[in-house]
Amino acid sequence: MALPRRDALSIPTRLFLSAAFWSVLLLLIAGAGLVAAFRQTTEQAFDDRLSVYLKALVADVALSGDEAPTSPGQLGEPLFELTRSGWYWQVTRMDGATPQMRASRSLFASRLPRLADIGVRADQSGLRKGYIEGPDGRNLRMIERVIDVGDDGTYLVQVAATNEDVELEIRKFTLTLALAFGILALALVGTTALQVRFGLRPLRLLRGEVAAIRRGDGEKIAGSYPQDLAPLAGELNLLIASNREVVERARTQVGNLAHALKTPLSVISNEATTDASPLGGKVREQVEVMRDQVTYYLDRARQAARSSVIGAITEVEPSLDALMRTFEKLHSRVDFDFDGAPGLRFRGERQDFEDMAGNLIDNAGKWAASQVAVRAFRRPDEFIEISVEDDGPGLPPERREEAMTRGRRLDETKPGSGLGLSIVADLARVYGGTLRLEEASMGGLRAVLRLPAGEIAPS
Repeated sequence: MALPRRDALSIPTRLFLSAAFWSVLLLLIAGAGLVAAFRQTTEQAFDDRLSVYLKALVADVALSGDEAPTSPGQLGEPLFELTRSGWYWQVTRMDGATPQMRASRSLFASRLPRLADIGVRADQSGLRKGYIEGPDGRNLRMIERVIDVGDDGTYLVQVAATNEDVELEIRKFTLTLALAFGILALALVGTTALQVRFGLRPLRLLRGEVAAIRRGDGEKIAGSYPQDLAPLAGELNLLIASNREVVERARTQVGNLAHALKTPLSVISNEATTDASPLGGKVREQVEVMRDQVTYYLDRARQAARSSVIGAITEVEPSLDALMRTFEKLHSRVDFDFDGAPGLRFRGERQDFEDMAGNLIDNAGKWAASQVAVRAFRRPDEFIEISVEDDGPGLPPERREEAMTRGRRLDETKPGSGLGLSIVADLARVYGGTLRLEEASMGGLRAVLRLPAGEIAPS
């Protein structure tokens, strides 16, 4: 039976990744918004500071005309007096034939460019704000304004200052915010993981109960579940009970059918025994064929019914030990050796397992010269493997497939109907397993039975 395709991600992983992704995304958006707001606020505060100096210069120009302020005390900022300090002011008379400029000592022999020349538009009050490259190559924040003082002329007043302090404050704020949001993100991710684990705990419990039933450790789902899962648990219990009822009815019907068919066949066989004619012989021959066919298909029906039982588990080692003791008595001339891994379990009915293993061991005992070896171990692919080999004459590769064909007997001198290996192969396929024949290391035939494994029994 094909298993449902497993998706790459489990439900807990999907929930965790989804919640973590949106949490981190929202934190990033919020962080970017806060940094942008802080930058705007910081730049506005810096612009307000420059505006104070600009207003002082405008007032001084309006009062003194051609006499521009030259004393640092008039602006209250000593950096205007330090050469290339990054703080500059400049007043330019615009209405003369030759522009007249006055500037802070910090500008030395340099001049400030005009914002209007680089495309910066003035606001409603006539104020322009923007960034320029300073005399020493540093980035400067500058504001400028054109004022008309009537007969005293028209002046362009400019104040510029380096924004390094502003950028430093923004970087510090960004780093602090990133650290705080990083801790918050880790806390949210951890909380999300706990929420997912706690929220899906009932599903894990339900899965454990179903697995216990499949292993044969329980008969139904027990325990209390949230109102979302309680109906599912109830439906699963009903499904399990229904499965068992169907299997029991199938067993009963198969038994009735076997009785109904074998009785008439026995009557026909007995009647044909008294008839010595060729017709009587033919009837007896066909009755035996019919009896073998009925036995074969009834056995398959029983096996199919038993294989459908949910939660059937068989301990491998005790079953094989019992079979070995039985066949040691039946084939006393043969030495039987068994080596099996402890705790192995077959996910199926005990009777089916003993039918399959018993057929193989009996067949090996019939053909062995003196020794039969049985091995049992668990494969990495959730299957167990039972190997039975003997030191008999073996079987050529071209006849191994024929040996597993229903009703084929390779040697009429050995007892049996010829259905043993075919029944084993068919029953193994019912359980999703396989049977293969190969050459044994001791020279005879090696039969390898691969069956689904149950959970390893606790030691």
